[in-house]
Amino acid sequence: MYEPIRTKSVHTSADNADFPHRSREDELDIQLAGHLAALLAVTDELGLSAMGDRIAGQVARLRTAPPARHAGRSEAPPAALHRRAHALAGRVLVVAASRADTAVAILAAEAMDAHTAALSAPAAPALLAGAR
Repeated sequence: MYEPIRTKSVHTSADNADFPHRSREDELDIQLAGHLAALLAVTDELGLSAMGDRIAGQVARLRTAPPARHAGRSEAPPAALHRRAHALAGRVLVVAASRADTAVAILAAEAMDAHTAALSAPAAPALLAGAR
């Protein structure tokens, strides 16, 4: 009543595929390097060169090549950049914890603390005088 299937199914397992597979650790390294590179861009835009150099060192370690540094400036206010950097540092911390990278986790926690402090600091009097 039914004709047998003569071709291979598209739903067969890909275990015998010809392309290389990445391990979970490799995938986490790629994800972590991407989040760090995004954090580096915001950190450079804020002008935090010391923290930017530390982040760039970790990106270079993960990618085995130095990262491109952010050259352009946006018109975003510093508070928005600090919020963005804080969120990115949080993502870095989650991925670093899942791959047990203590150095990056500590760096991310320090970045989160620095951006939290920058957001909670009172505005400079000169900035307030110009905002009238």
